[in-house]
Amino acid sequence: MRSLTIFLYEWKHFVGSPFKIVAVLLFIIASIYGLHNGADLYKKQNAEIERINKEAEIQKTTTLSYFENNQKGPENRPWIDVTTPFWAIWNSPTYHFKKPSAAIVYNIGQTEQYGFYKAIGTSSSPYDTDMTNEISNPERIQSGTLDFSFVILFLLPLLLLVLLYNIKGQEAEHGFLPLVFVQTGSKNWWLLSRILFYTLLLVLVLFGLMLYGAMLTNVFDPDSIFSNIFLWVTLYLLFWVIIYFLILKYGKNTISNTLQMIGVWLLFAFIIPATIQQWITIEKPTNLMVDLIDVSRDTKSEINAQSSEVIDTQLFELYPNLKATKVAKDTVVVSRVRGYSTDALINVEMKKAIKSIEEENNSKNDLISKTYWFNPITYFQNKLNQLTNTHYNDYETYRNTIQKSVDKRNKILVFDVWNAIEVDKEKYLEYNATLSNNE
Repeated sequence: MRSLTIFLYEWKHFVGSPFKIVAVLLFIIASIYGLHNGADLYKKQNAEIERINKEAEIQKTTTLSYFENNQKGPENRPWIDVTTPFWAIWNSPTYHFKKPSAAIVYNIGQTEQYGFYKAIGTSSSPYDTDMTNEISNPERIQSGTLDFSFVILFLLPLLLLVLLYNIKGQEAEHGFLPLVFVQTGSKNWWLLSRILFYTLLLVLVLFGLMLYGAMLTNVFDPDSIFSNIFLWVTLYLLFWVIIYFLILKYGKNTISNTLQMIGVWLLFAFIIPATIQQWITIEKPTNLMVDLIDVSRDTKSEINAQSSEVIDTQLFELYPNLKATKVAKDTVVVSRVRGYSTDALINVEMKKAIKSIEEENNSKNDLISKTYWFNPITYFQNKLNQLTNTHYNDYETYRNTIQKSVDKRNKILVFDVWNAIEVDKEKYLEYNATLSNNE
């Protein structure tokens, strides 16, 4: 009963405070704006994926028409012969997509920092110029588009501060505090009940906003993404509620309480992340990908300049079964197909360079994860990234899928070229089906 009385009192106080009402309305507006940014990005990426798929279908249809019309390729490009494995695979458009999660409406995360589709060729790699270099997760917090997660992580604590800053301090300054304690029976219960009122108010606001966001991209699904994200958002709110409760409990007056709240917010929102970012930058400097550039620029030329015997040895080491192919012992034919096979050797060197980059990135992220116990905003940001499939690990998995596709493409090309496979319409369709399969 006492809590209900306190709730009613606090409700009258809230509706009679234009400053607090305006703060809540501004928070809602910012949240809706952030939700629409996430929904727009989701729709744009899906629309782009659909457009690319349509273009790929047009290219496949054009190539199929060559087989149907007994042509080897376009008339204005006579060197193209789609009846050979090299040109048939070259004209098999293969893309890998990182399809956006519907939950991106709540958290854009690292989505804007990476490419979400990749055209696959025998010389492709996960670190081509259309795939953006990794930037550590904490840096993403302060440099992306305004989204719902930004509003939650940075503006929600400020809104809570506005709603709570004058609790207890105002009564203490006017000398009413002893009387309040006599009426309520317990100062902690009175303070907790007032804070609980605003906590429940914000939980309802957050639930309504997330429900609105769910309708924008249809987040409702069997995996309970909506409920999981709402749970973590609520836990984040409670994290700040506990901090502010302790400040108010031991605080002396409104000004002192407000300054302490602002100080804690600045500490967790900016000072600690900025300090950690600077430390990580010193401890793990940005990888300039020199090894990858060297492979792309120099090693490629070195491999192509090697003697035929050395190239054959390397190819047989990479693909031992290549020795049993039709043209392996035909020196005349081998000399012609060898040039189609060197991309596979370059791909091996590229993977070695990429491995060191990935290891360094993982080392950096492991270092960051060790700071979570005193760097809560980064921790909650990464939890949201995981729930919305916008985490570093999600893009690492995407890059690994791209690499597997490049490996598969090179292997099929090398063996079919060395086996002197003649391509017809059925074989071309088989290429498209096999190369499009991510398994």
